[in-house]
Amino acid sequence: MDLRTDALELLKETSRTFYIPIVRLPRGLQEAVSSAYLCMRAIDQIEDDSELDNQTKSELLRNISLTLQAGVDGFAVDAFTEGFVGYENKLPEVTLRLREWLILAPESIAPRIWDATAAMSDRMAYWAERNWKIDDESDLDRYTFGVAGAVGLLLSDLWAWYDGTQTNRTLAIGFGRGLQAVNIIRNYSEDSLRGVTFTPKGWDANKLQAYARKNLALASAYNASLPPNSPALDFCQIPLTLAYGTLEAIAHGKEKLSRSDVVALLQQVMGSNPS
Repeated sequence: MDLRTDALELLKETSRTFYIPIVRLPRGLQEAVSSAYLCMRAIDQIEDDSELDNQTKSELLRNISLTLQAGVDGFAVDAFTEGFVGYENKLPEVTLRLREWLILAPESIAPRIWDATAAMSDRMAYWAERNWKIDDESDLDRYTFGVAGAVGLLLSDLWAWYDGTQTNRTLAIGFGRGLQAVNIIRNYSEDSLRGVTFTPKGWDANKLQAYARKNLALASAYNASLPPNSPALDFCQIPLTLAYGTLEAIAHGKEKLSRSDVVALLQQVMGSNPS
């Protein structure tokens, strides 16, 4: 099995939400977006690990960032081995295979993905050190930019690299922030169990919903600005549709979208813009 096929298989196991839009992308762009997603997922798994203490998370994440910053034209087979010593049986496959995801993208765009992953890993280390303490909306903005708004910027760079598509980068940040805000709402109970809350002091569920919808409005504007029938639009409309659907489901008392809800939304969006 080649690396691309292997990556798509692992992607299917880790995220149905992003597997579907990624597998529909044209070759070249597909490898680039797969690389970006799996790299981000690799470090995200460290941030979300329920068994690692915060100091260990910070050390692992900073080591990854420093290793990425030392990359020149690729990474040696053992580039991340030392940093993962002692955690080989604790970290998931997607994390342990980080080097493979880094070299999956086409050579002409891979360093942009390395840079984004290094920066995000460093930011995640910072938030782990302060136990994700969110005091106010500015803190929430910093966090959602660091782990998601920056991904919107990376996606904009990938669209431009692939076919010259130009985007509004402020709206791109809103796209990432909006999706992350929905994740925070959806995972509230799960995060609380590990002693973490991303909700600013004094905020209730309605305030957090309003924050998510404010940023999803920017995400909608971002999508509306993308060229019709473009790979960028085909990719972005699926997670955005699912994000809105998730907010509606939670607002009506559900914990998340049911499988049948997801299927119906996907049929709706893919039927309006078939690949």
